[in-house]
Amino acid sequence: MKTKILKVLKSTSGYVSGQELCESLGVSRTAVWKVIRQLEEDGYSIEAVRNRGYRLLEGNDVFTEEEIRSILQTKQIGQNLVFLDIVDSTNNEARRQAEQGAPDGTLVVAVEQNAGKGRRGRSWISPKGTGIWMSMILRPNIPPEYASMLTLVAAMAVESGIRQVTGLTGQIKWPNDVILNDKKVCGILTEMSTEMERIHYVVIGIGINVSIREFPKELADKATSLLLCTGRIVSRARLTAAVAEAWEVYYGRFLQTLNLDLLIEEYNDNLVNRNREVKVLAPEGAYTGICRGINEKGELLVETSHDMRVVVSGEVSVRGIYGYV
Repeated sequence: MKTKILKVLKSTSGYVSGQELCESLGVSRTAVWKVIRQLEEDGYSIEAVRNRGYRLLEGNDVFTEEEIRSILQTKQIGQNLVFLDIVDSTNNEARRQAEQGAPDGTLVVAVEQNAGKGRRGRSWISPKGTGIWMSMILRPNIPPEYASMLTLVAAMAVESGIRQVTGLTGQIKWPNDVILNDKKVCGILTEMSTEMERIHYVVIGIGINVSIREFPKELADKATSLLLCTGRIVSRARLTAAVAEAWEVYYGRFLQTLNLDLLIEEYNDNLVNRNREVKVLAPEGAYTGICRGINEKGELLVETSHDMRVVVSGEVSVRGIYGYV
């Protein structure tokens, strides 16, 4: 009932009478009053005026399961929503949920992680109330070797969600870091369970720095947050929903072709290093060249003085010549 009342308050510009809520939900005035109190305890600012009813005030960054559900407009992603106050990492929880049979499209969201994971075993700083820590469970009927492209699709979804909610236009550092003002605002970690030529499930973890005000000295020149970029608090629930909705659009295009043919132009337009000199740190040795974008498989094309090299995600690190990007 809390989600239903919240949706009514959100969809009404003025006041909603208590009697109207009672009749539409088939409950008593006391039940409605109790839910309003619960919503206020969750952090919502609700104005109550005698003989007029209730009105939801603006400017709330409430991050609860009910808030996300009241905004989310997806067909699949997040329809099975697992919302947690604290977890070791949402990727770990998503894997546990997947092993227990959680359906395709399950979304795991946490207010806080105490063991957040980044790429190559690094930790991901994820303090309470300062970011979006979420993981999607996918069960795609595709060969395992195609799964690496999903992390690029996820980066596009995050950039699109940020743009929709904040108005900021981000860029992507291949393969999946989302960049604002030449600093990383989001990291994505993709993990999967497979056997032979079959995928059991894929977990795509997304960490977005929303309202972190200060980073450790070793990260200050590489990381940023939406608060630092916009100067204001961004609704985590709105952004969570926007990313999930954008994911469904981009993922649908990917599934049409099982490659990035329908996404490659937009991805390359957002690629921060495109047509710039980059340094490729490969196992066989580092080299430099000009980044020419990705191909339909999501591999990076780097033009050296001798040839065009194809860089495969996961095997190397690509950096700008003069810094992170």
